[in-house]
Amino acid sequence: MGPIIVVVEMQSDAMSPASAELLSRARQLARAQSTRVVALGFGEAARGALGSSGADDAFLAAGADAYVPTQAEAALRQVLQETAAGLVLLPNTTMGMDLGAATAAAEGRPMVAYATSLAAVEGGAFKATSQVYGGKLVAEVAVPEGSVVTVLPGSWPADEAVSGTTPVRDLVVAGESPMELVRTIEPDTGDVDITRADVLVSVGRGIQDPDNLELADELAEALGAVVSCSRPVVDAGWLPRARQVGKSGQTVKPKLYLALGISGAPEHLQGMKDSEIIVAINSDPTAPIFEVAHYGATCDILELMPILTERLGGAD
Repeated sequence: MGPIIVVVEMQSDAMSPASAELLSRARQLARAQSTRVVALGFGEAARGALGSSGADDAFLAAGADAYVPTQAEAALRQVLQETAAGLVLLPNTTMGMDLGAATAAAEGRPMVAYATSLAAVEGGAFKATSQVYGGKLVAEVAVPEGSVVTVLPGSWPADEAVSGTTPVRDLVVAGESPMELVRTIEPDTGDVDITRADVLVSVGRGIQDPDNLELADELAEALGAVVSCSRPVVDAGWLPRARQVGKSGQTVKPKLYLALGISGAPEHLQGMKDSEIIVAINSDPTAPIFEVAHYGATCDILELMPILTERLGGAD
């Protein structure tokens, strides 16, 4: 089969964590299918990231300073024609969904979006698991050779060590783009990256008052954890969006996810259900969070948090 193309997205002049995850998985899939990994980046700032990506080859569309949809689509289509790609992987981000859908439509290729897993099968094809209807259902789909797949960030770790240098070839994209980049608005990443935390103390509507966040902070400190939250806490303005877990927030896979006062709406479950161990505390025994929890208890989190902190040797 043809090579696996990974479209690399940059974030603050560095490769995004989602792209690093895709490259790690692409290398595994390429070994299983006896093929190569080819990375594609946009803008001069991506040159260094491509050179250390661990891909077998890389293309750089250096003409643009950053992602411009029409330029990126032309570049990706040119790479597909030059390499006869067997699979195209993009992060399921604003950029990835935009570019993936446009390219699949223009090239007449199948597309799978919101994928959370991807495995090689015999005959040069793949099998993906995709979330549909806002994460309410999970579909297992066949991914024929040549497909375009966008993968939700955090679906697997970027755990492979990369050595050596990837050769980077400049890609000259023919024609002028009718679009140009006006400005880039960087998202508020906050003071921590919850997708990298091994332990998360996540609070929901049951926290009741912003003053009670201090209890979660103390428990997190005792556990060596990071505080995250569900959407109602962000909507109330109590924590920044960078701390939100769920479909409209971050997808996380910590070793321990402690869900405190979180009911478990499908949008939230979509972002944390693959955590290694989920412990749910909620006063409502029918809360959906218990359906994905490995351990659970029905009690008042405001009474429980100080006790846990004390038992762990935390705040007085």
